[in-house]
Amino acid sequence: MENYIVSARKYRPTTFESVVGQSALTTTLRNAIANNKLAHAYLFCGPRGVGKTTCARIFAKTINCQTPTESGEACGHCESCKAFDEGRSYNIHELDAASNNSVDDMRSLIEQVAIPPQIGRYKVFIIDEVHMLSTAAFNAFLKTLEEPPSHAIFILATTEKHKIIPTILSRCQIYDFNRMSVDDIVAHLRGVAEKEGIPCEEEALNVIARKADGGMRDALSMFDQIASYSGGNITYQKAIENLNVLDYDYYFRVTDQLLEGKVKDVLLTLNEILAHGFNAQFFIGGLATHFRDILVARDAETLPLLEVAPAVRAHYQEQAKRCTPRFLYRALKLCNDCDINYRQSPNRRLLVELTLIEVAQLSSGDDDKSSGLGPTKKLKPIFGPAAQKQQVPQAAPASASTQPVAAPEAATPVSPATPVAPTTHAAPAATPAPVRNTHKASRLQTVSLHAAQKPKEEPAPVAMVSEAEEETYGNAPVTSEAVEYHWLVFANALPVEYSATSGRLKIIKPVLGEGGIVRAYVETENVLSDMNEIKSQLEHALRKNLDNGSIVVQFELNPEQVARRAYTKREQLADMLQRSPALQKLKKELKLELA
Repeated sequence: MENYIVSARKYRPTTFESVVGQSALTTTLRNAIANNKLAHAYLFCGPRGVGKTTCARIFAKTINCQTPTESGEACGHCESCKAFDEGRSYNIHELDAASNNSVDDMRSLIEQVAIPPQIGRYKVFIIDEVHMLSTAAFNAFLKTLEEPPSHAIFILATTEKHKIIPTILSRCQIYDFNRMSVDDIVAHLRGVAEKEGIPCEEEALNVIARKADGGMRDALSMFDQIASYSGGNITYQKAIENLNVLDYDYYFRVTDQLLEGKVKDVLLTLNEILAHGFNAQFFIGGLATHFRDILVARDAETLPLLEVAPAVRAHYQEQAKRCTPRFLYRALKLCNDCDINYRQSPNRRLLVELTLIEVAQLSSGDDDKSSGLGPTKKLKPIFGPAAQKQQVPQAAPASASTQPVAAPEAATPVSPATPVAPTTHAAPAATPAPVRNTHKASRLQTVSLHAAQKPKEEPAPVAMVSEAEEETYGNAPVTSEAVEYHWLVFANALPVEYSATSGRLKIIKPVLGEGGIVRAYVETENVLSDMNEIKSQLEHALRKNLDNGSIVVQFELNPEQVARRAYTKREQLADMLQRSPALQKLKKELKLELA
């Protein structure tokens, strides 16, 4: 019985021509060899399984070949090539830096660098996973890497270039390997299947390529795994069963149900998917990707971005004809929001179900004729900050209907920063004082609710009023209670951006003085600055609601709160002696003085 060799090793490229998906890098290396312009140090970096170590071995074999071909490839027949193929070449040394990352290991490598090659021109040192070297090992390697012997070439390979110290990077030519495309992986797998005599479906190879995420080694490993599972006949059904991949048919079926508004069928399909062991977040992420693919399939110019088999691509095009841009844009937004809120949700399945219900509701109603970049929002959000903003207007009409009717002057529309409440001066249409005192709290709540109903289009309080408007104010009598009441009304009506200022206003008690001067004392300079920013708006609100144009608001620092600080040591001692009689007695008895 022959020893079984996995496909990733059996079909490993041996020439630059056979390397898949890295044509730009292989061309550069071949030209460097042909022109005899070889650097002393190279750094190959990129994701796993994209050919870094393979290209390093091919490069080492080619530069030592005694009779290279015209295309710049190794001949494979000379003594150097045979020694490399049989694994007995002394010109190529591979070091795994993950397990040999100490200073002693690096010193041993440096000793080998000094020995010239017996056959061939160069000794090539391939250091894999070089980012695993310790800082001390890197520093010990620096001098040799910068000025190696003429016969030594270093090829460093890593998947994490950012972990390599800059002094190493500056001494190397850096080659970045890219992830392989789905088409390149499918073509290579198809060739391997033909050589192995394994029948396979195109859709199955496409599933393997997408699951490999750009890595050829992972794709070949999955190919061998599914070949063993299916008994040598790779089918699409066997591939999705073995790789635990959610079938395309589920996403197509769910999309059809969402387009038809069949909420019950959608929830049953979700339950079926979860019963197969798939995560709900994995499903919602896959559904968002499916909507993206449908959006791509709507236009012939973007159709090449769809990396699927031809049969599946035709299915996408057919379903894209029944999906409007409005539906796809909103569905993508809802699925993305669900994915973001999934980890914080206490009931994750309910979150996914509510999202599917919202998507199903998108198909009902008239279609937008706009481009879809800013569609009119008709649905009520289920989660997120937008839901909290829309909950207040829903409760406001019911609560406002139970409140007492305000005075006629309160019916005039005003801005959120200057809400209207019943006046306190003696006007013919004013509400009697007993009613005002009895229902002050309830009316205050009503004003707050009305202020919450106002659309938050103004990010700041109302602007300054003109002198012409100020002259229209009357000269009605003003009481301290009325000032305090409208002071609180103004604080409650401030926008959300001024929540801190609103809270400070509520705890400050205004004092009505002679000539309509309203004084308010604050404790710090910062609070005084904040209060002066809204001073003009507050004056306007008080003048309008109290019908008195002589009202002036003055914010001042509270003299009782401004304590004099002791800056010098003598001042500090004097302050302590003044506060503590015991300290005075101790100083007098011991005859202490400050030096």
